[in-house]
Amino acid sequence: MAVAAVAACTSRPARLTAVGPRLVSDQTGYALAVYGAGLAPGMRLRAPAPVGRDLPLEVVDAGHAYTRIPKELRWSGEQDEATVSVRLVDAGGRVLPGEAPLTIVSDSAFHDPIAMALSRDGRRLFVISSTTDSLFAVDTLSRKVRELRAGDGPRAVAPAEVAGREWIAVAHEFQAELLLFAADDPDTTRRLPAPSFASGLAVAGGVAYLAERALDTVAAIDLATGRQLWRAPVAPHPRALAMTAAGIAVGSLQTGEVEVLDPSSGARRAGIVPGPGVPIIGGGTAGYREYVMGGSAPRGLAFSPRLGRLFLSSIGPNIGPNPQRMEVSMNGGVAVLDPAGAYLRHLGFGAGVPEGLALDEARGLLYVADVALGLVRIVDAAKLAENDTSATAAVLGQVALPPPAAWPMARPAGDYGVRGRAGPELHSGPWALALAPDGNTLYVLCRFTGTVARLDVGEAARGGARLIDQIPLAPMLAHRQRRVGQALYYADLGRTGITCDACHIEGHTGGILFTKTRPMRIYRSTSILGSRDTPPYFTPASQQSLEETASFVGGRNRGHNPDLVDNEVRALAHYTGLLAVPPSPFVDEAGAPRSRLELPDGQTGDARRGLALFGQHCARCHPSPLFTTDQDPRTRGVYDDVGTPLFFPLRERMQDLGAGVYAPPSLLGVWDVFPLLNTGTAGIHALPDGRVATKTRFPLREIVEKPHGRTIPLDREDHNDLLTFLLSL
Repeated sequence: MAVAAVAACTSRPARLTAVGPRLVSDQTGYALAVYGAGLAPGMRLRAPAPVGRDLPLEVVDAGHAYTRIPKELRWSGEQDEATVSVRLVDAGGRVLPGEAPLTIVSDSAFHDPIAMALSRDGRRLFVISSTTDSLFAVDTLSRKVRELRAGDGPRAVAPAEVAGREWIAVAHEFQAELLLFAADDPDTTRRLPAPSFASGLAVAGGVAYLAERALDTVAAIDLATGRQLWRAPVAPHPRALAMTAAGIAVGSLQTGEVEVLDPSSGARRAGIVPGPGVPIIGGGTAGYREYVMGGSAPRGLAFSPRLGRLFLSSIGPNIGPNPQRMEVSMNGGVAVLDPAGAYLRHLGFGAGVPEGLALDEARGLLYVADVALGLVRIVDAAKLAENDTSATAAVLGQVALPPPAAWPMARPAGDYGVRGRAGPELHSGPWALALAPDGNTLYVLCRFTGTVARLDVGEAARGGARLIDQIPLAPMLAHRQRRVGQALYYADLGRTGITCDACHIEGHTGGILFTKTRPMRIYRSTSILGSRDTPPYFTPASQQSLEETASFVGGRNRGHNPDLVDNEVRALAHYTGLLAVPPSPFVDEAGAPRSRLELPDGQTGDARRGLALFGQHCARCHPSPLFTTDQDPRTRGVYDDVGTPLFFPLRERMQDLGAGVYAPPSLLGVWDVFPLLNTGTAGIHALPDGRVATKTRFPLREIVEKPHGRTIPLDREDHNDLLTFLLSL
């Protein structure tokens, strides 16, 4: 059906009513929507300090305008957020009626080191901090650290060789560029075009393989010429990459699948995901192998050419509905995959959340960083790869990585390492690993304390691994409470294997799980980015604030060993409350929806026409600025039957049906969410063999083309326009 465009102007008096999102980050030039009446060209948005300037507006119609919050803001002291009241001013500088709250997070002062790469001679180590646009160059002999400027939002780093010279390649989240630093002289750089919203990077044979999450693809880029050789679609939210004998392995954070691509063309050669009956060696899920419904997020990948096996770190196979109703089945460990297409086994550690991997081919050792416990585990790779029986004896030892002296603890020191709890080392956050060329030194990036720990692993096979020292990268305590909250978000103090991050990866979605609350059934693990403004939480609603949620969920995650004390509740709620929804990559330079955009499935739409359609058909349940009725205390906590599926269709008799009513979720950042619907049935489906699989990489189309609630059917052009607008949120 045709819909007339919204009028460009009206005679109503100009007035500001809201801005959205209400929570933004200063990590990048954040797009901001401005809502009001009588909006007209020439108007600006006046934002007090730390912005301290008038921002130009791109006016789309009388009710909608757009701008961007700049990166370079003026912060004072240790301030980690600022809530300001913004106003409209007309072309003559007159302040217009209305004001709206806006909270800005000082991510630019909160170092978050997330990846590192080692030069081939082992002399230089390079670490990126995504929030501060930093590349730290570390001399491994002198311990000297130099902070360099990367691009906007560095997200992945890998060593590379081009024409005989070694480079360090850095891919970015908010910059469509691959930045190369000469390993021997990092002041020498090269810039190559590359997809933005990078999430992973691997380099082999002079080709960079870059994973990105805006369109969920992997692109191959020739590092000599900058030419894109191919770009291939993959499962949602790709991150971990590894070169194998069968091709390049790509792990999906949302489906748990590892796909293997032809490195010359990007063609899919294999898809690897565990199913019912997969061997689980050790840990609390070992007895539930018959009820495996899929995989969980691959957090690290490492390939052994000698063994012909791919190792994968994760929270373990995803246990679905089962007769015992065992729920939230985290069993962090390392899986063994045949890259030709088989998931062979998972070795569960029974506690913790493994992240980075490093493989010593010569000694046959696999090192595993455990961010939740503050440990590095040493595993016999050959025993792990050989068979299920030998894998039971594969763990050789572990090394704890304590935080620096006088580091702030979440609890009194005497509360750690007792009654089966983890030790104070959980404040360190081991995240990424790099092994020296001689195999005698292992470098460990500690994300929370901002150090690179050096381990002597020359005798690791005989239990002789030890901590040498730690090299500090940058001051990490400017935002002290937030830093403590970050450690709590990832920590497994009760050694249950269940953490906030285990369900909500990096604060975002985490596929589907059985189950997190009652009624007991399969749920989609929702994003908590931007959730501070949209209580209550859970379905049915049970928690009214982030503080209540932190106390309830935090205690439950630990098995109440022990429950959170007040300062832990405050720190965890504070950290999660500062996690902003990522800005959309599908808007123009001014932050406005595009009049024409190619959709992820190749069709095209007009987002500005879609804006009008949304207002007519969707805004009742998803009103701006946050696109949920939970944004307003007057309409908060309203649940409705909108005709969406009542449960995920897998072993239905082992699930509770539930009431069938849901709160309308916020649509901010919906472009980055997979799967959709409370049950996850938009995007994922069940296979006859008991596994779950990706049904579509673009679940938004399924949502739009199968109307729910009180919407009416639209034609294909309307669908495309509406989808294009939704991608801009």
